[in-house]
Amino acid sequence: MSSAVPASPRLLVADHVAGGLRVFDLPDGRETAFLPGRHPAEHAGFLALPGGRTAFVDDRAGELVVLDPYGPDRGGPLTAATAPVAVPAEHLAADPAGRRIAVTTGLGRNEEPWSDLLTVVDLGADGGPRAVRVRTRTGEPGVVVVPPPDGADSGDTWVVLRQREPGALAAYSWPALAAAPPSCPPVAPLCGLPLPDDGHGDAYDPVSGRLFAAAGQVVHRARRTGDALVPEPPLPWGGDGRGYYLRLDPVRRTLWSTVRGGPGEPERWPEWTNCAWWYGLGSGLTGRIPLGPGLVFRLAVAARHLAFARIHPDGDELILLRPDGGRVTARVPLPPMDGAPRPGAAPWDGVQRRAVAASPGHDLIAVTRGGHGEVHLVDAAAGTLVRTLTVPTPLDEGGLLTLTDPADGAERDPVGR
Repeated sequence: MSSAVPASPRLLVADHVAGGLRVFDLPDGRETAFLPGRHPAEHAGFLALPGGRTAFVDDRAGELVVLDPYGPDRGGPLTAATAPVAVPAEHLAADPAGRRIAVTTGLGRNEEPWSDLLTVVDLGADGGPRAVRVRTRTGEPGVVVVPPPDGADSGDTWVVLRQREPGALAAYSWPALAAAPPSCPPVAPLCGLPLPDDGHGDAYDPVSGRLFAAAGQVVHRARRTGDALVPEPPLPWGGDGRGYYLRLDPVRRTLWSTVRGGPGEPERWPEWTNCAWWYGLGSGLTGRIPLGPGLVFRLAVAARHLAFARIHPDGDELILLRPDGGRVTARVPLPPMDGAPRPGAAPWDGVQRRAVAASPGHDLIAVTRGGHGEVHLVDAAAGTLVRTLTVPTPLDEGGLLTLTDPADGAERDPVGR
């Protein structure tokens, strides 16, 4: 593909329950590729890599899969690389160059933590991708990959895990992990910092070198200095509730989360309050923008907007927020889902959900209608529905989406979403 011709964005739609992944050209909705039999790990999500590539973990096959959505256009394969990894995948993250990837394991469909395996993959190793597995600690660890500080005469890449119960940040040396012998040996961290036990949500800013971990009271910050992780003053949530998710907006260099407040019982989810929380990485300013009651979780970053899918018994909607004005610009009604969450029951067990995706280089937003095999495309600039794509599988539990473009800079957020 000539660099003189801008690439159109590509939407990847995966059914992680039924299996299969489809690639669509946007905005026309033409299907360009199909990958059968793949079951991406929904919690770990898609990881943006340089050049419009994307990676995910196939939880059934136990593989890291790197895709080039533009490969078939050039007569090449959709699957650019694979490597064996431990599953069930909890989180995955890459270094800023997109070469080194770390995958943590979590609960999967189990009630208690049981796996302590961490996999590191070098996509640029001689002879092809090289994967190494080691043992760390059971739990539900988040992960970021931190390169050596700028200007350091020596040093190496770190894999930093965010552990729970007991809470901690734990840093591991990539060379030490990569040199580990076979048979999944245990490894000890180089250094770490204590955290509360309720950590949930991770982000890393390659520009400043700061890493962030969401917890019940505040967002904890740390920075690699020499051979140590150094804490920095935490960021308050600015009111009732806390965020369970952090996302770096590479367009505006802003950290975002959805702060959930209200009653603690999952059965009372229609009463939950939701605010978009933000922190400017350059300005140091922070704020909150109300979104409405119900279930709101992951968000998507577009060129000029943020997108949030809100589920509520009174009606679902896609909320479009303009960051530069700090205001909601549109609320696009979404058709109801058969099997949607019900009042009086937890909103995440055996129910349909919605996945949302966008590219930081475009105004299109994609949101699924779980259980119906539908993906709605919304023009954020106009606040209107463009078209609805259909796939032959139901997209139970909402499926999994990512929207990519080789030049959109999405890889500047190096954590899977």
